[in-house]
Amino acid sequence: MTARSYFIGLMSGTSLDGVDAALVEFASPDPALIDTVYLPFPAPLRAELEALQAPGPDELERAARAGNELARLYAEASLALLRQTGIARTAIRACGCHGQTVRHRPDAGYTLQIGNPALLAELSGMCVVADFRSRDVAAGGQGAPLVPAFHAAAFGADATHRVIVNIGGIANLTDLPPRSGVTGFDTGPGNVLLDLWARLHLGEEHDAAGAWAKTGEVRAELLGQMLAEPYFAKQPPKSCGRDLFNPGWLEEFPVHDARTQDVQATLAELSAQSIAAAVSRYCRQAAELYVCGGGAHNLDLLERLRRNLPQCRVDTTAALGTDPDWVEAIAFAWLARQTLDGRPASVPAVTGARGARVLGAIYPA
Repeated sequence: MTARSYFIGLMSGTSLDGVDAALVEFASPDPALIDTVYLPFPAPLRAELEALQAPGPDELERAARAGNELARLYAEASLALLRQTGIARTAIRACGCHGQTVRHRPDAGYTLQIGNPALLAELSGMCVVADFRSRDVAAGGQGAPLVPAFHAAAFGADATHRVIVNIGGIANLTDLPPRSGVTGFDTGPGNVLLDLWARLHLGEEHDAAGAWAKTGEVRAELLGQMLAEPYFAKQPPKSCGRDLFNPGWLEEFPVHDARTQDVQATLAELSAQSIAAAVSRYCRQAAELYVCGGGAHNLDLLERLRRNLPQCRVDTTAALGTDPDWVEAIAFAWLARQTLDGRPASVPAVTGARGARVLGAIYPA
């Protein structure tokens, strides 16, 4: 009998909403999700993390303090999982922690995720694996997206051409053609602009189920201007983040000349069309598309994807047996296992690195 192997995956992404923590068991090749915890960011921390996406005063100290606060949240979530399940911390091989990206500049040779993994190891009493992106960037890669290798292991099919689309703040896809190589890249905005506009005009953190966007009309001229963004035409490997798609980017367009719900509908169509265009161009003959991440709850966005990709079955990863809310957290548990086992987890065809690399830095318990 194969011994049980437990890992915790910790994820906080570009949506800046909070910490996802997943307890995962690897008793077989397929990961089993045992339990989950979600902790929302306190409002001051969220505001600081958003502010740190752009240059500002006293950045070094502010980033270090925010990293410490993140480590405390990561530790709280991890220990809550142990309390809920009764599993001893000594049974956890490692916590795989993505950290919070505050700058992603592979073009300049660096990427920065804060979260103080050393403090997390001290507070949790568990081994921590973090800093997954830097080694790939050092090898000439984008350092992102990180999850295609996991998507291939979890969702690949021998006879079906699938695409997995993670829609967080930024959307990324993984192309899984049968009997062929894995590719993937960031397609552009997922929820980031939709959430920004909803906060400005609804006073809500997001447009629940896309209901507000559904009441608006797409402004074709505005959509065309946005789709002219050079990133969309850039060939992979490529990755992006809030460094590009942010309030300043949105303000470059005449968004205040239209009804607010029309802008929301246009931003939803921007996300849908940029994803669909990437699938049509780079994932030809794909028959199935499965969405994970927060965007899986945006029913309007899913319907827009179906309209733009009539040749594909569009569903969420729930249809494959994995809750779409927890795919990324499970992925970081898997990535931590790859690190401890000395197995590469990067995909050079995805990131453009010189070769596959073992990712992550290890902070023992």
